[in-house]
Amino acid sequence: MNKQLKLKIRESLDAVVPVTLIVLVLGMTIVPMELSTLVLFLVGAAFLIVGMGFFTLGADMAMMSIGEQVGTQLTRSKKLWLIVIACFAIGVIVTMAEPDLQVLAGQTPAVPDMVLILTVAVGVGLFLVLSFLRILFAWKLSWMLIFFYAVVFILSLFVPDAFLAVAFDSGGVTTGPITVPFILALGVGLTTVRSDKNADNDSFGLVALCSIGPILSVLILGLIYDPQGGSYTPLTLPQISHTRELWLTFGSAMPDYLHEVLVAIVPILAFFLFFQIFFLKLRRHQLLKILIGLLYTLIGLTLFLTGVNIGFMPAGHSIGNQLAGLSLRWVIVPLGMLIGYYIVKAEPAVAVLNKQVEDITGGAISQKMMMTGLSVGMAASLGLSMVRVLTGISLMWFLIPGYLLAVGLSFFVPDMFTAIAFDSGGVASGPMTATFLLPFAMGACEAVGGNIQTDAFGVVAMVAMTPLIMIQLIGLLYQWKTKRMHAAAVAQPARSEEEIIEFAASGENSEDEIIAFGAPGGDSEDEIIEFGVPGEDPDDEIIEFGMPGDDQDEGIVESGPPDENQNKAQNNNRDEEIIEFGVSAGEDGL
Repeated sequence: MNKQLKLKIRESLDAVVPVTLIVLVLGMTIVPMELSTLVLFLVGAAFLIVGMGFFTLGADMAMMSIGEQVGTQLTRSKKLWLIVIACFAIGVIVTMAEPDLQVLAGQTPAVPDMVLILTVAVGVGLFLVLSFLRILFAWKLSWMLIFFYAVVFILSLFVPDAFLAVAFDSGGVTTGPITVPFILALGVGLTTVRSDKNADNDSFGLVALCSIGPILSVLILGLIYDPQGGSYTPLTLPQISHTRELWLTFGSAMPDYLHEVLVAIVPILAFFLFFQIFFLKLRRHQLLKILIGLLYTLIGLTLFLTGVNIGFMPAGHSIGNQLAGLSLRWVIVPLGMLIGYYIVKAEPAVAVLNKQVEDITGGAISQKMMMTGLSVGMAASLGLSMVRVLTGISLMWFLIPGYLLAVGLSFFVPDMFTAIAFDSGGVASGPMTATFLLPFAMGACEAVGGNIQTDAFGVVAMVAMTPLIMIQLIGLLYQWKTKRMHAAAVAQPARSEEEIIEFAASGENSEDEIIAFGAPGGDSEDEIIEFGVPGEDPDDEIIEFGMPGDDQDEGIVESGPPDENQNKAQNNNRDEEIIEFGVSAGEDGL
């Protein structure tokens, strides 16, 4: 097996095992699951692990490369009309094929599937154009976020409640495993032609703006569309009586998800081939690498979606329903937070974002730092979502203060952290949220007799909001530490050009008793470490340790024989014995 693929599968194993163990422990203790649901979950976890490994490797090899190449070529064309049309087309095509959106549309009773998908796709296309214009004209991201979120919350005052949660959830699920790698890389490509210091910062923020587009478009749809007639259909848990039926359940679903992924990948491939033929003209080995990466993406995403839809969705619904049905129903809040903390690690697009952040920032923002922030944010969001399900509090009471805080923080943290934070919100709310956490909330809402459309929906919106705050708080901490380090560096006294420690002692001849440490140089003679031994003839008493060089003889250890004058010389008084340690630094001897 490919070494890189083994590494990716191992990484996905580390990400999926914790949440699998949590579900297993819950299923064997306080919320016993039916055996068929548990078996489906375990097989789904295996599909998930292998699928994530293939997908993340494929995204590295193909999706990121395609997006960056296309973005660079579009910018170099310097034809604004072409770039606008291309960005809009990319946004619409990629979004319509996004598996997360398909999952959400299938669970939304208020709006027909295709109406919701087309509305969201147009919103993403328009805001991808705005994202490019921001990069081109160096518009400040925080001001754009303030303006558009103000419009969002003003519109929300006039929209039926059935549309509110769906609208905010649409903004989260749109930026999923297909959209995120492509859009992130497109941003990098669009900024490559800029040479100013803010170019790297502006490569982030595309996902943030593309997450606003669907919210606005669905809210506008709510003003003109009558949602009456839709009703929620409770999830039916599959029953498995034997192993053959188990494999038939997964095997019959896999072609459907393969078709969904093909629909997602083929337009991207066609778009890339068009640019390859007329503009890029990549070499054969580069083209082959991209095609193999697309194949890995196809395999990985098919396995992933089959696993989460067949295995994780019933398990999430069952656990949520039973936890909320306990006499101590508030236990669902801390347990939900525990599940949220670990489940974000299994989101495939999160790994892609974290890697790109670490690469762009040169390691200043590590993958571990990003993952910690996202995990804490996810835990907080799921805990608050469960409070909302149990109490029926309106989603707006959480979103308005949350977004006000997130936008306010953007004025105090470095611009890069703001862009990364708002990108993270869209990335964290991926397929694991749509296929496990949303059914988890639905199951809990059914148990307490709540309104599915207003109370259960909105969990994706909460998941998309909390990382905005957590990542920016990390930015504040990073900025504070950087300032402290800078202040400490300024406060230190200037070091001298040459540091010599001299220990004076009595002696007659200092030359024979100097310990010299030669620094490595081009000549092997410069690399000899000499230890002088007192004597009348120093040449006989020098022990030389030759450093390896072109001539192997230089590695010989020589020791001169002792003579009678040596003991006498050791008893003579010296005027001064100096031990000098030279620090090499160019011509100054540092």
